Amino acid sequence: MAVNREKELKKALAIEAKRPEVRPEADLENRGSEKLKKAWYKFSRNKLSVAGLAIVILVIAAAFLAPVITPYPEHAGAYTDFANSMKAPCAKYLLGTDNMGRDILTRLIYSFRGALYMSVLVLAIAVPAGSILGMIAGYMKGTVVDTLIMRLTDIFLSVPAMILALAVASILEPNLRNSMIAVTIMWWPWYCRIVYGTATSCRQENFVIGAELMGAGKLHIIFKEILPNCLSSIFTKMALDVGWVILMGATLSYVGLGEQPPTPSLGQMISDGARYMPDGWWMTIFPALAIVIIILGFNFMGDGVGDMLSKGEGKNE
Repeated sequence: MAVNREKELKKALAIEAKRPEVRPEADLENRGSEKLKKAWYKFSRNKLSVAGLAIVILVIAAAFLAPVITPYPEHAGAYTDFANSMKAPCAKYLLGTDNMGRDILTRLIYSFRGALYMSVLVLAIAVPAGSILGMIAGYMKGTVVDTLIMRLTDIFLSVPAMILALAVASILEPNLRNSMIAVTIMWWPWYCRIVYGTATSCRQENFVIGAELMGAGKLHIIFKEILPNCLSSIFTKMALDVGWVILMGATLSYVGLGEQPPTPSLGQMISDGARYMPDGWWMTIFPALAIVIIILGFNFMGDGVGDMLSKGEGKNE
């Protein structure tokens, strides 16, 4: 039976390879346009996803345009103005000032830069590392390689993420780079575990078996056959994870293990303002609200990305 199945697959693949494929450029453009319209339709059906996308765009735009849109750009650095310290929100200082007399609004917008920078770099390292390991382990299921990769993943996942990040960050010098290293170390196993499940199911599919019969190498099968089937779950989780990476970075900054003063960071601003509660409530409340809004924005957008990349109609249709 196995021999007959192999012959049939080879015959079908040979016929398919000889079949001419006609794809006029205009037809390809129309198909691409239709796919984009369909993807946007599925995304926009969820109004919260559109709101989340708007929040994300505003945060990114504010971070890039911080020197232009902030009222007091010099307050983002080593600046003191004790005559205006602890000012409550007013017309001159919309979100008030901190204990050094620095404008909270200005420092809040500048803190978006470090938060986004951290999330981008952490995911740029953790996602490829975890995904590649997950695909290798899934495709080679049942081998020593699979056992080593997944047992290592289980070890990392068995330790609470925050404790692991704090442990790594406390060993290293407290700064933005080392806090990113700490978060990256505890983030990759989640992608490894997610991709592993998809890769395990794909290895028995006909398109993978067909590629093997045609003599394709393991790297070709992993990156050309299995990876495209993992992209939907990867991109959905990435969109959801940006906000949580920002929260993790803010937590490390709150305890003094993240970005160091005078550079503004969300966690450090909350920590500094907590000492002046409840009189200086604005020093803590506004940075905390900013974190909540950013996380909600990326989470809402992540739900829309999941609907957009799903093969079905989406959960809101």
